[in-house]
Amino acid sequence: MPVRRAREASLLQVIWFILVGMLFTGYAILDGFDLGVGMLHMLGKTDLDRRLMLNSIGPIWDGNEVWLVTAGGALFAAFPGVYASMFSGFYLPLMMLLTFLILRAVSIEFRSKQPQKAWRLAWDIGFSLGSLGAALILGIAVGNLTMGLHLNARHDYTGGLLDLLHPYALLVGITTVALFLMHGSIYLVMKTEGDLRQRIEPWVNRAIIFFIMCVAATTMATLLYIPYVGRHFRAHPWMFVFALANMLAIANIPRAMHLKKEFQAFMSSCFSIVMLMCLLAGGIFPYMMISRPRVNSLTVFNAANTPHALSIMLILAIIGIPLVASYTFAIYWIFRGKTRLDITSY
Repeated sequence: MPVRRAREASLLQVIWFILVGMLFTGYAILDGFDLGVGMLHMLGKTDLDRRLMLNSIGPIWDGNEVWLVTAGGALFAAFPGVYASMFSGFYLPLMMLLTFLILRAVSIEFRSKQPQKAWRLAWDIGFSLGSLGAALILGIAVGNLTMGLHLNARHDYTGGLLDLLHPYALLVGITTVALFLMHGSIYLVMKTEGDLRQRIEPWVNRAIIFFIMCVAATTMATLLYIPYVGRHFRAHPWMFVFALANMLAIANIPRAMHLKKEFQAFMSSCFSIVMLMCLLAGGIFPYMMISRPRVNSLTVFNAANTPHALSIMLILAIIGIPLVASYTFAIYWIFRGKTRLDITSY
């Protein structure tokens, strides 16, 4: 019986690792193109262009950010040790992330309240800077989780803010920016028409080239400076399927754009994000926060909540996640099609 209970507990912990990963992946897909649109916002030549770009995400941007809240709540409930160490170690970056997200939200809501050019330009800049800053910080956090943090025996972060800004973390941050730029530019092509769509189309190819360069550099740096990731993939060769699927998805984007199948290109971009998250999860499993030294690391097994709590939450997740996904699908279905401006638009 003790062996059976241990196996059941381990299975629950792995299931929750997957569920939390799914929620963060959902956030990366949905808010990723939001952030990409925000970073591209200043490239709009006229006020009409910028309004159309802003209103392409107008009905859905706040719902997309709910996935981050849900993912954070699931992390707190399933892996409280990881939540505590992460929010203490990343306290200042997380406050900066929230500041950038708030700046985006305020900019969206206030931009069109006044017709003055200076007023709108100030909020346009705030919207773009908030989007860029949020994407960069998210990528830097992922880079630090992959490289490892200075944790003591109590799993408390012992480094400083500058220790989080090492070259590898900054490289992953830039790669995340490139990914969201690509994702957002494809979304804008899908949601716009006419002259604006024609001006946006070249942005997609430039963003793809930028992203491919960043991914190649990040992959080489990971294999060179984080050897345990490479060992993990060599021990489980089937995981290279994720890398192959990611390459095929990225390769399909320019093909789909050339054929004017922008929705197919957007879905390929979404699939690429899923595969990148699978590569990340597969590369670090069973670690959730890697420590330097490794003995202080937090894993799926030593940072999880009790099996009883995980069981109860799994029932709630089985009910709740389909509801959230259904609501998201309904909103996207209602606001499908090209962006049009009306009296209620931003």
